[in-house]
Amino acid sequence: MKKVAIIGGGIIGLHVALKLKEKGFDVFLFDKKNEKDLGLKPCSTLVSERIRQFVSVPDDCVENTIDGCRINFPKKTIELDFNPRHLVLNRDKLVKSQLSLLKEKGVNVFLGEEIKETPSQYDYVVGCDGPISIMRRKLGLKEPKLKIGMQVFMEKQGKSSFTDVFPVKSGFLWQIPRGDFVEYGILTSSLRPKEIFLDFLKKQKIEEKNMVSALVPFSGAGMIFSKDKRVALCGDAMGLTKPWSGGGIIWSLYAADMLVNNFPDFEKYEKEARRFFERKILKGMIADKLVNFAGFYFPFLLPKKINYDNDFPDFIKSFVDLIGKK
Repeated sequence: MKKVAIIGGGIIGLHVALKLKEKGFDVFLFDKKNEKDLGLKPCSTLVSERIRQFVSVPDDCVENTIDGCRINFPKKTIELDFNPRHLVLNRDKLVKSQLSLLKEKGVNVFLGEEIKETPSQYDYVVGCDGPISIMRRKLGLKEPKLKIGMQVFMEKQGKSSFTDVFPVKSGFLWQIPRGDFVEYGILTSSLRPKEIFLDFLKKQKIEEKNMVSALVPFSGAGMIFSKDKRVALCGDAMGLTKPWSGGGIIWSLYAADMLVNNFPDFEKYEKEARRFFERKILKGMIADKLVNFAGFYFPFLLPKKINYDNDFPDFIKSFVDLIGKK
């Protein structure tokens, strides 16, 4: 039986480990965090209901259901009706539920062990170890362009079914209702993210406390693939996120299934992923720049309400549907 090492025990690494185990491989999963801290990561974990196509999501992991998003430009607010809806998930509970399932299926799990070299005793290695990937660095591959995300959580009722986004130069600020909490955050490539975020919090009359931050890869700089025939990258380690939002979970789950379905032919995996994502990344970057430009300078060009697929948006189809309703 071929042995596979999965480096990284986040949502993507756990999913790849489970699927490869189901395909008959002897799977070993490693993460530098212990079991208590494994699911703790600065991440909104606001994802579309498509996640249920890949991952079993227990009901107690869902903190809120989101029907849409308000994009608040200075002179106009655009309402996006999400189709499919989004779920605000408790990442810690979700990761721990996946981990329990892995153990039940017989995956060999080693937590609290930091892997600093590409393991040589396994037939194949999969790097799912985040934006600062040890596997990627050991392979001598380029580093992805990174943005910084910051979050603050306020203990107050957040029952709204809409999130709010506030575009700023080189990124955006957000407000997400999480049931018993409200999350405030920023994602930007600006050189002064904390200054921008603190100014936003002050205007919202939010007290700064327990701020957390994380690096987020920007897929617009290109996906990263290993040329080593026994090593593959997936998730943040391959630099795959939606260029307009920085969300990586759904896209990375699609890529993870491509990896598993083609395993261990990593060349086929790369070809399929490029064919599926590259055009979407380019379209997303162009649409994001056009919408932001119009929102700041020509807001009258934008409709007030759009039916919107936040994973695979098609702005032309959205506008046609809007006109059809009128």
